[in-house]
Amino acid sequence: MRGQDPFRLIRPAAMAGILLFALVGAALPQDEPTVQIVPPLTGWAEPMSEGQIPPLGRPITDDVRRMRNYPEQPPVIPHSIDGYQLSVNTNRCMDCHKPQFTEGSGAPMISVTHFMDRDGQVLTDVTPRRYFCTACHVQQTDVKPLVPNQFRDGYRHAGSP
Repeated sequence: MRGQDPFRLIRPAAMAGILLFALVGAALPQDEPTVQIVPPLTGWAEPMSEGQIPPLGRPITDDVRRMRNYPEQPPVIPHSIDGYQLSVNTNRCMDCHKPQFTEGSGAPMISVTHFMDRDGQVLTDVTPRRYFCTACHVQQTDVKPLVPNQFRDGYRHAGSP
């Protein structure tokens, strides 16, 4: 097959159909493409313009666990984390959420998955890839959702339609 003309392998009837389709498509009147304007979730309508920056939402500090908004969502942080130090040497979240401190603090224990390395081996301390909590967990604030959410947690609504 090497060195042969690849178009020789296409049947003449198929080639005629392809050419006819291309000719008819080129002969049709070309309307302006329909542009669907989607409201921006963040930023401004004009990409390079400057506008008023919206204020940050106030942290919700009621310590009530929130339902998740989509499957596999990491839990949100239901308290203020202003001033929390999160560095290679210090992680203030662990002061309350490590298993040995949860009884005294009343905080939920971090998941056992946070103690597993990439190979599934259980470690004695939090794995480095799960150490920086705010990479996945975000603080809950009192802002209006940007888009409507219709998600229903299947585990909590097993009997619901």
